[in-house]
Amino acid sequence: MNAATPLDAAPRFSREAWQGNLAIYEAIRTMPFNEALAAGTLEVSRFRHYMVQDAHYLIAFGRALAVAAAKADDADGLVQFAEAAKVAVIVERSLHTDFFRAFDISPASFEATAMSPVCHHYSSFLIASAHAEPYPVVLAALLPCFWIYAEIGRDILGRAVRPNPYDAWIDTYAGEEFHEAVRAVITATDRAAEASSPTVRTRMHRAYAHASKLEWMFWDSAWREADWPI
Repeated sequence: MNAATPLDAAPRFSREAWQGNLAIYEAIRTMPFNEALAAGTLEVSRFRHYMVQDAHYLIAFGRALAVAAAKADDADGLVQFAEAAKVAVIVERSLHTDFFRAFDISPASFEATAMSPVCHHYSSFLIASAHAEPYPVVLAALLPCFWIYAEIGRDILGRAVRPNPYDAWIDTYAGEEFHEAVRAVITATDRAAEASSPTVRTRMHRAYAHASKLEWMFWDSAWREADWPI
């Protein structure tokens, strides 16, 4: 899939947001972590760092989704984001039982590992946005995690060496079930944007851009196996 025409050539806010942040997506797509993951040469220590931090992040992501559900302006949004919050927690638990076991990460090791600086920043940004911002801005802050992962998953699937030690990760984010959920979030975000004032739409774009930058920083942090400097 061409990066310039993601998913279903999404309209309005989402199209503008994607095009406005296309350089960030391209930087993520070509960064060393994802190049090595596709080639099957990513060092296990880097993937472990990523998995542990992703498990921490998904808990915060689920909490932000739950707040989005509470702020939803209709019953469909309430159900959609409450279910998404549930899925985020289920995925986090599956990391413990599947990925963690496969990559020799014990529950005790996970519990003893603090959030990295970037994971802490990203999680705090989502939680703060969820509580402080109006519903449309909350959706815009959450959208990059869905959308960028979907596009990166399919991009890696198209060039991945198979068999690959990271096949399970690739298949999860390249799969149609995940992409169906992403399309639903895009639709909800566009609908919220259409009903918003120009001022709120500006804040939506700002939130989307900030979250996109944090997506790049999250992968870069895993590549560097970054920790607190002091």
